[in-house]
Amino acid sequence: MPSTRRRDRSRSRARDGRRNVRDLSHPVRAGMTVYPGDPAVSSEEALTLSRDGVAVTSWHLGSHAGTHVDAPAHTVAGGRTMAEVALDELVGDAVVLRAPGLRAGQRYGLAELEAAGPLPADVPPIVIIDTGWAAHFAGDAAVRHPFLNPDAARELRARGMRVLAVDTLSPDPTEPATETFPVHEVVLGADGLIVENVCGLEGLPARLRVGFFPLRIDGDGAPVRAVAFLP
Repeated sequence: MPSTRRRDRSRSRARDGRRNVRDLSHPVRAGMTVYPGDPAVSSEEALTLSRDGVAVTSWHLGSHAGTHVDAPAHTVAGGRTMAEVALDELVGDAVVLRAPGLRAGQRYGLAELEAAGPLPADVPPIVIIDTGWAAHFAGDAAVRHPFLNPDAARELRARGMRVLAVDTLSPDPTEPATETFPVHEVVLGADGLIVENVCGLEGLPARLRVGFFPLRIDGDGAPVRAVAFLP
């Protein structure tokens, strides 16, 4: 009987865990939206059950496909690569800042981020910006997303931000194309990290704990499984 009760408690904890973790990642699919010029995502059967006894899929994708993290090496010569990024930098306390009602291609800053109230003097290490643009990820409007004013990024850095997460292809404008990435320069240039293409932010509390878990690969970035740990 005691062993049965332990199993029941274990099942209960597993069910609770599923309810209390929310996935903030876009599914990785062949043909999914990527940043213009990045490698397309594709897949094909490499081995099959009928022929080989096991199923194995061959995937082709870039280091910045889907929901992913930018290491400093992405835009900074000599910057840290993912091999030098500690996992605990990407897990911890976060604040969700909401900027609803933005237009396509609109630059937003502190005024829009403070629409629901003033920002605290100190922000947690991870700042997530919810523009609502994740809803456009699979459509033509994805590249015409709103983008962050670099002055606002500097202010967030000054208040404690070390990881900037956005629900768009980039915190900088994607279209029209540009050769400069001022928000990347602010964040990655200060040895911080950027997470792009987060989703599922609707209804999250303003303060929470999150985790961005990258593939353990070296280089300029890596796809992540992004999760929110809810109360």
